[in-house]
Amino acid sequence: MFDNLSYKLEKAFQTLKGQGQITEINVASTIKEIRKALIDADVNFKVAKEVTDDIREKALGQNVLTSISPGQLLIKITNDELTELMGGESVDITIQGNPAIILIAGLQGSGKTTFSGKLASYLKKQGRSVLLVACDIYRPAAIDQLKVLGQQVGVDVYAEPENKDAVKIAQAALAHARANNHRVVIVDTAGRLAVDEAMMNEITRLKQALQPSETLFVVDSMTGQDAVNTAKVFNERLDFNGVVLTKLDGDSRGGAALSIRRVVDKPIKFISTGEKMEALDRFYPDRMASRILGMGDVVSLVERAQQTFDEEEAKRLSKKIRKNQFDFNDFLNQLQQIKKMGNMKDLIGMIPGMGKAMKDIDVDDNSFKPIEAIIRSMTMQERENPELINGSRKNRIAKGSGRTVQEVNNLLKQFSDMRKLMKTMNKMGGGKRALSSLNPFGK
Repeated sequence: MFDNLSYKLEKAFQTLKGQGQITEINVASTIKEIRKALIDADVNFKVAKEVTDDIREKALGQNVLTSISPGQLLIKITNDELTELMGGESVDITIQGNPAIILIAGLQGSGKTTFSGKLASYLKKQGRSVLLVACDIYRPAAIDQLKVLGQQVGVDVYAEPENKDAVKIAQAALAHARANNHRVVIVDTAGRLAVDEAMMNEITRLKQALQPSETLFVVDSMTGQDAVNTAKVFNERLDFNGVVLTKLDGDSRGGAALSIRRVVDKPIKFISTGEKMEALDRFYPDRMASRILGMGDVVSLVERAQQTFDEEEAKRLSKKIRKNQFDFNDFLNQLQQIKKMGNMKDLIGMIPGMGKAMKDIDVDDNSFKPIEAIIRSMTMQERENPELINGSRKNRIAKGSGRTVQEVNNLLKQFSDMRKLMKTMNKMGGGKRALSSLNPFGK
């Protein structure tokens, strides 16, 4: 996400490296590169010009403190301007009414149905009773897809496969929600083109009939500036409350995220990465600006971990670590928890400085599979007591997992080293950080 933009902005700031002060000449050169980087990222040209003009105006005349270089000062100003460009502060969704109704709209293929499932999961974790409603009456697999997602996240789905009137389906769903005490209703609608008048009329009638407390427009971020132009047309018809950017884990240039608030004057409320139901984050402009400038987003990383890791499980694990009883069963369980947090490259990008380091490295979400295969090829006794694993057992585990004996040895050695580290850190009051040291198939 934003890898190319981050790289080009970093190069732009390098023009100030070694400069003792900010001058019109060196700022002009840097601003030119920043503007080129934004336009290359598919940011609206007018928006790119306005932002860089603001950066230039604020940079000139600034007194550079002895402890801050001109480059650092310009990064700070750029960070503030990008934050302001994307809305300044986070805006939450409005949950009002009995039940609260959230209407989902967007283009074909933008990821509306997947987002509906993710939003249901997100709200369910907040303790809300959610009902998903299938109002995409045109795409044959849409209802089935929503049912699968509902089952995945443990949320009821209302559908009438034979009914071809989206408004009537939605109204019947509201009656069902009230009768079954569902507090939030998420209405997934058909993808539509702005030029399709009949379809645009349908979504307008849906909004008029339902009077939702929240209408969200789902945008595929990979479509760049086209997404912004489409959002503008939809907003003129729907007057939606907020935007959802999907597929930010793809080869996104970032233009939609940076331009859409300024052009449409509606906040980005959520960003979605990957297909996993947990890969949904509330949008924070300041955090996104930090990530774009290569400063990471530790707060979001911690929040995602808190959502994923069970408090009771954490206490149990901490107790085992203190007693030096951490075993392969515990480790396998921790791998499953980490995988639930979302796309691995996206997670790594939240760590300050790691986005740049991972720019040209493809992090496969299946990278844990060899480790899992080896552990699952062990008996329960071997998982609990790794010291039992001798030569013949290693051969059996290697054959069972489809890995080599050397890989089994690597895993056993690094697991042993990790337990020793945990024991040492435990004496100093630590322990959890040791988990990150285990990577037997990396370098």
